[in-house]
Amino acid sequence: MADARVTMEVGNDAVAIITICNPPVNALAIPIIEGLREKLTEAMTRDDVKAVVLTGNDGKFSGGFDINVFERIQKTGDISILRDVSVDLVVNVIEDVKKPVVAAIEGLALGGGFELTMGCHARIAVPNVQLGLPELSLGIIPGFGGTQRLPRLVGLSKAVDMMLSSRSITSEEGKKHGLIDAIVPSHELLKASRKWALDIAGRGKPWIRSLHRTDKLGSLSEARDTLKMARQQAKLTSKDMPQHHACLDVIEEGLIHGGYNGVLKEAKIFKELVLSDTSKGLVNVFFAQRATTKVPNVTDLGLKPRPIKKVAVIGGGLMGSGIATALILSNIYVVLKEINSEYLLKGIKAIEANVRSLVARKKLSQDRADKALLMLKGVLDYSEFKDMDMVIEAVIENVPLKQKLFSEIEKACSPHCILASNTSTIDLNLIGEKTRSQDRIVGAHFFSPAHVMPLLEIVRTNKTSPQVILDLMTVGKIIKKVPVVVGNCTGFAVNRTFFPYSQGAHILVNLGVDVFRIDQLISNFGLPMGPFQLQDLAGYGVYVATSKEFSSSFADRTFQSPLLELLMKNGRNGKNNGTGYYIYEKGSKPKPDPSVLPIIEESRRLTNIMHGGKPISVTDQEIVEMILFPVVNEACRVLDEGVVVRASDLDIASVLGMSFPSYRGGIVFWADTIGADHVYRSLKKWSEQYGNFYKPSRFLEERATRGIPLSAPASEISASRSCL
Repeated sequence: MADARVTMEVGNDAVAIITICNPPVNALAIPIIEGLREKLTEAMTRDDVKAVVLTGNDGKFSGGFDINVFERIQKTGDISILRDVSVDLVVNVIEDVKKPVVAAIEGLALGGGFELTMGCHARIAVPNVQLGLPELSLGIIPGFGGTQRLPRLVGLSKAVDMMLSSRSITSEEGKKHGLIDAIVPSHELLKASRKWALDIAGRGKPWIRSLHRTDKLGSLSEARDTLKMARQQAKLTSKDMPQHHACLDVIEEGLIHGGYNGVLKEAKIFKELVLSDTSKGLVNVFFAQRATTKVPNVTDLGLKPRPIKKVAVIGGGLMGSGIATALILSNIYVVLKEINSEYLLKGIKAIEANVRSLVARKKLSQDRADKALLMLKGVLDYSEFKDMDMVIEAVIENVPLKQKLFSEIEKACSPHCILASNTSTIDLNLIGEKTRSQDRIVGAHFFSPAHVMPLLEIVRTNKTSPQVILDLMTVGKIIKKVPVVVGNCTGFAVNRTFFPYSQGAHILVNLGVDVFRIDQLISNFGLPMGPFQLQDLAGYGVYVATSKEFSSSFADRTFQSPLLELLMKNGRNGKNNGTGYYIYEKGSKPKPDPSVLPIIEESRRLTNIMHGGKPISVTDQEIVEMILFPVVNEACRVLDEGVVVRASDLDIASVLGMSFPSYRGGIVFWADTIGADHVYRSLKKWSEQYGNFYKPSRFLEERATRGIPLSAPASEISASRSCL
């Protein structure tokens, strides 16, 4: 922040160049906003200034308003920190002044930065500038006039799409829609912008105040139809996101009562939304993701990442083919190894299908797809492994098999090659037990489908070298994943934290609660689907196998439910064969299968945990809490043991790896909003009624009784036990 400043230089042509300087992205921090107001006011009063060009330093206009300010407001509740920018700066000091202001845009103009440019009288950009209003992804709406000016510059339909999706467009697309007045080479940007500003001042070019434009808005009835459709879409896709409906309401205010009234309503709603629970959750997720780049004893050692250009993937099944797809799409050469030609062909076809699917969904051009597939080679032996920078093992969860493979690849690879396993539960020390290269062994746990899911869980043992961790973090970023570094234990951070999720659901079912009610309530809470539909989707074998791992490691708090074994005995395997808890028919949504109910009754008879044989009576809220509070409890153990660097790592991992609703801020953040005391007292009560599965952890008890948030940094005692 010491480098944050706004500069002004007046040239011989009487054009003042006002520059935003706040590395790395010229964020609009409070001092920058004050500096802009000061310099623009000065330019308007100086006789030697005829026009102004507003630009950003170091090849970027501005990445938007400083999000640290939102975090400060949300922690203190003090909204007065947020000065008025929309009217005081954009309207009064840029748009409605007597001298023209032209925006000279390079690199990016996002959020508040983009809104500043729309308040200017013209916009000149270089090629490939990123333009957008991503505010809704933080639970707020544009607050510097964007809800009013963007529809007036690009048309209502395009503006609504840009705001509600938070997607940015390029300067080329902006030019096509009339948002950008001219695109010039980078070296000509200031020269062209100065000339344009002087032409406006001399009346050679139109002096356009975008807030006053109406030519692109269409009729009021057409506008209302557009907004009605957008509201219906928002109800379907963003039902728990109040900012979407608020944004549409504010746009409508401006359409009916004029742009200035729209700006006033926008400023009011913007301030209200900054303090909303949704915004607090989404801002926490934003900062949690940013924090993953800092790992003690790895990123602070001055190490430089080594280039990883060639990677071998062992196993072409669901996970292996997905991992290989992610790598080749990012221009990393992949050697896929399988045990025979049949399996190898299947693996290659799966990768090709993944790539084709992205092309079909317009996520990838055909040209890029063709180039990606040229980066893939299939092999049946280790002859090419000597040239590999990294090997990722992605075979079935079988300890002897993985030990054998690691002994083989240690011999086949060079001494610098990283030896990674995609295991989701098995202790890495066990996998690498028979090797001499334990400093090179690391977990690279992808989530299925690996080429789509954004989380990469990097698992380090006590012997994994910092260089290996840094290299894998770098690969994660290259392949567009969010790498979270965690410690080594059964299930690592994510799967371990969430193993009580399905177990809690099975306890409730065996206590007499309806399967489909549970799924509906968890879906209503914000997860994509409930625990039983998720089991249908993954296949029961996966759950049975992982449950055995967790039962072995955490015998004191696991629940043995016979339900999945009974379902498999009945010939069911979920979506894989079309029958599970639900019926799966092509082209239609899953439907609850009433014929599963006798199997559930048999499970209840075998477990015999219903008091007096009667189902328990629970509210909807209690059902959600009885499933998710045990997850919070396990998260507390993960924090206490130092499996993660910080609580926010579990937050971002729960959102990206387990699809925990982002607007709730992540599993630990959500628990803190409810209060550790309520979580603790609830679990204590249930443990007395239903057993050890619900027994509160020591960490939770300590935090609850002392009134300390679960997310607060661990004590020195906990830190000393850290497995990181």
